[in-house]
Amino acid sequence: MSFNRITIDPIVCSGRPCIRDLQLPVARVLELLAAGQTRDEIMNSYPRLEDEDIAEALRYAVFLAEADVVEFAE
Repeated sequence: MSFNRITIDPIVCSGRPCIRDLQLPVARVLELLAAGQTRDEIMNSYPRLEDEDIAEALRYAVFLAEADVVEFAE
């Protein structure tokens, strides 16, 4: 799976995945969504952010969730 709107650069945001060149970590977008903010509210807070950026952040989260296998101790 490829991500055109997510960048990882060791110089930007300490190498954390970010939305394009906005220096906005993907994790921040996901935190806002998890806290109940709507896409419109998030885009109002970050005017350069686009709806497709948020959609790609969600796809990236799914990609990571599917890629990692977590074993729980019984």
